[in-house]
Amino acid sequence: MAEIQFFDVKTKKKFKTSDFKIVQKKGRFFAVTKSPTGSYECWRVISKDQAAKLK
Repeated sequence: MAEIQFFDVKTKKKFKTSDFKIVQKKGRFFAVTKSPTGSYECWRVISKDQAAKLK
């Protein structure tokens, strides 16, 4: 799987990971992963085309 860059809002730092899942909500696609510093999730909006490639 490809590596995607996420932004952790609580720590205000960027991180990269290849361990994520694709989620669709109300017609939009998101990449979702666990934060490396906490037990919460980090979400990133991705395009429909990118979601199709990453599935």
